[in-house]
Amino acid sequence: MNQPEVVMIGLGYIGLPTAALIAQKKTKVHGVDINPDVVETINAGKIHIVEPELDTAVANAVKEGYLKAATTPVEANVYLVVVPTPFKAKNEPDISFVESATKAIIPLLKEGDLYIIESTSPIGTTEKMMRLIYSERPDLEDKLFMAYCPERVLPGNVMYELVNNDRVIGGVNSESTHKAVAFYRQFIEGDLHKTNARTAEMCKLVENSSRDVQIAFANELSLICDKANINVWELIELANKHPRVNILQPGCGVGGHCIAVDPYFIVSDYPLESKIIGKAREINNYKSFWCAEKVQTAKLEFELKHGSKPKIALMGLAFKPNIDDLRESPAKYIAQKVLQNANNEEYYIVEPNIDSHNVFKLTNYKTATEAADIIVFLVAHDEFKTLKIPQDKVVLDFCGILK
Repeated sequence: MNQPEVVMIGLGYIGLPTAALIAQKKTKVHGVDINPDVVETINAGKIHIVEPELDTAVANAVKEGYLKAATTPVEANVYLVVVPTPFKAKNEPDISFVESATKAIIPLLKEGDLYIIESTSPIGTTEKMMRLIYSERPDLEDKLFMAYCPERVLPGNVMYELVNNDRVIGGVNSESTHKAVAFYRQFIEGDLHKTNARTAEMCKLVENSSRDVQIAFANELSLICDKANINVWELIELANKHPRVNILQPGCGVGGHCIAVDPYFIVSDYPLESKIIGKAREINNYKSFWCAEKVQTAKLEFELKHGSKPKIALMGLAFKPNIDDLRESPAKYIAQKVLQNANNEEYYIVEPNIDSHNVFKLTNYKTATEAADIIVFLVAHDEFKTLKIPQDKVVLDFCGILK
């Protein structure tokens, strides 16, 4: 492949679909990932994640020569950074991967290049990377275009939403904003909203923090209703009949790489001001602990009633329905917590969207529900909604399967 137009650093759940989308428009993309197995898989025209339509898009892009993967970047005109931003101690965001990706391309940069961060980042990260680049390449000062453009996609529908969702694009200056907007306009049909880098960074964090707060309200209701002996699912359905009320559905917590993570980026930098955001995180984390305790209670009640150890099915490990993504999953946390307290009970761990797991031995969902005495619904996968549960089973429904 000749010199690519775009270098995509990070080929995960967002980077690879974005690279495939750009390549579909006959634009040459050089994808970079630190994992050699990922690179080898992509160069074989295959994918290492589960996402509808992505396999076909990658296979075609590789076959036609518009997508190639490697472990190191090369010279291009546009550089996109789509790498993880995990936590350090005390839920403080870690931008070391963004820094490493940026340092890797600094020697390759030339006048007029466009540098974009898509990774979820603390406020001011784009400006910080600008200072880093210019400190090592003072010859390029004010000669590059730099912007921040967060993704807004739903796992399981990424290929469609990458094209059709609106995007917020913020440059370090107006010229950078216009340059980034012109780049994305080639691939995106949704509206492109111009702002500055700091506002774009905050917008990403606020969007997911808002969702977290709304879910926390629903989860808090579920705790109250459990004590009040009220069906929370019926309650929410009835409350939502009000024309200006739209309460979300409770679950066993909040997971994923966005909603369970992004609020901490605000709380870490603004702890005194982010009271509601911080409390929502506490509630949603506590809900997972509460669910694990409810399983423990059900187990002890079964032993007292039947004089024997129960067989327990834990249904779902993903962080949301119908995907294979286990990142920050409350269901996975609950399964781990329950197994830590195991005392010779037999457990069936179910996750229909993955074939195997390096920690859990997985069981078919039908086999598990037939064999188990206690069935614990943690994730509302479509497969679980088809099950007919015998009345003699003890069912803990934390995700509304039986509502």
